[in-house]
Amino acid sequence: MGARLEFFSHLPILTSFSLTLMLTLVLPSLMQRLHLPRPVGYILAGIILGPSVLSVLNPEGKVVTFFAELGKLLLMFFAGFEVNIAKFNEARRKAATFGLLTFAWPFALAIGVGATVGYSANSCAVIGAILASHTLLGLPIVKEKGLLDQEATVVTVGATLFTDMLSILVLALCVPIHLRGFDPAGVLVTLFWLAIYVPGVLIGLSWLVKRLLTVFGTSRVSSALIMLLVMAIAAQVAEWIGMEGIIGAFLAGVSLKRAFGEIKGDDSLEIMSQALFIPVFFIAAGFLVDFKIFFATVRDQPWLVLGVLAALFGGKWLAAATTAHLFGYGRPERNLMFALTLPQVAATLAVALVAYGSKNAAGERLIDQPMLNATIVLVIVSSLVGLILAERAARQIERAAPSPEAAHAANSLREAAPNLK
Repeated sequence: MGARLEFFSHLPILTSFSLTLMLTLVLPSLMQRLHLPRPVGYILAGIILGPSVLSVLNPEGKVVTFFAELGKLLLMFFAGFEVNIAKFNEARRKAATFGLLTFAWPFALAIGVGATVGYSANSCAVIGAILASHTLLGLPIVKEKGLLDQEATVVTVGATLFTDMLSILVLALCVPIHLRGFDPAGVLVTLFWLAIYVPGVLIGLSWLVKRLLTVFGTSRVSSALIMLLVMAIAAQVAEWIGMEGIIGAFLAGVSLKRAFGEIKGDDSLEIMSQALFIPVFFIAAGFLVDFKIFFATVRDQPWLVLGVLAALFGGKWLAAATTAHLFGYGRPERNLMFALTLPQVAATLAVALVAYGSKNAAGERLIDQPMLNATIVLVIVSSLVGLILAERAARQIERAAPSPEAAHAANSLREAAPNLK
C-alpha cells in the first residue's frame, strides 16, 4: 500500500494535473446528485489528492499556493459582486435588521461554546465570526421557483452583505491581536483605518472603475482585467494596513457592482474562476483534513462539534424568527430566511482557513486543528440541511401564494371598492 501511495506522489506534472481535473469534474457532479453543494466535492478531491491519501499535489507548492490564494480572493470578490444594489436599497432597513440579528445570535452562541470548551477570548470571537456568516446556496432553488422578488428573499440577500462584512471585520481585528498581542492603541488604529478604508473602497474604487471603463471600454478583455486589477488593489491595500486581503476582495466586488450599474460585466473571469481558481481553494481546504485528528475530534470532543452545530442552527433560527415577528412575515417566509442563511461555505471557509494559518510568535494558531475539523463538519451538515429546507420553504410559499385568478379578482375588488362607498 505504501509503495502504491509513493507511486502517486511521483507522477508527471501533466498526469497530476489531469487527475486533478478529473476529480474536480466528477466529485462535484456526484455531490450535486446527492443534493450536496459542489464545494463539498472539491474538499473531498483535496482530501484524496492531498498528503493524507495519495499525495498527488504538494500543499506547499508555489503553483497550488498561488492558485488557492487567488481562488480565495475571487470567491469573496464574486460574493460581493452578486449583491443586488437596487434590491438592497429597496429593503435596506429590514435587510440591515436581519443582517445584524443573523450575525449577532450565532456569534454570541458560538462565543459561549468556545469559552465552554476552553478557547481564548480572541479565538472565541473568531469562532463566532466563522458561524455568523452564511452562503446563499439555496438561492438557485428560490430562483427556479420564481421567488427572487419575494421581500423575504430580498431581505435575506441584503443581509448577506452585513454578515459577511462583519465576519471579515471581526477577523481583521482578531488576527493582529493574535499575532502581536492586545494593544488598545493598535486596535484603535485598526478601527481608524477601517473607517477610512471601507468607504474609500466602496466609493473610491467605484469612481476609479467608471473612469477605467470610459478609457478602456467594456470589451471582454478590458472588463476581466479591470475586475482583476481592482480586486488586487483592494486586497493589497487591506494587507498594507494590517487586515486580510479577503475583506478588500469582498468590498471590491461590491464597488464594481456599483460601478457597472446596468452594464453587464464580462463573465469570462467568473467562468475561469469557478472552473479553476476557486476549486483549487476548496481543494487546498481538503489538504488540511487529517483523518486521524478528524475522527479523534468527533470521538474525543463531541461537545465541540455538537456545540458548534447547535450554535449555528439555534442562532440562525432565532434571527429568522425575530425578524419575521418584527416585520409581520408568515411561517413560510420565516422558514425560507432560516434555510437561506443556514449553509456555511464561502466566507466560513475563508475566515476559518485564514485563522488556522495565523500563528503567533509562540507558534500557536488562532484556531486549532479540531476547530478546523468541526468547521468542515459544519460546512457539510449545514449545506445539506439548508438546501433541503430551502426547497421545502419555497414549496410552502408557492402553496400559500394566491392563484393568478384569485389575485386578479382581489385587485379588481380593491379597485372597485372606492366606487362602492
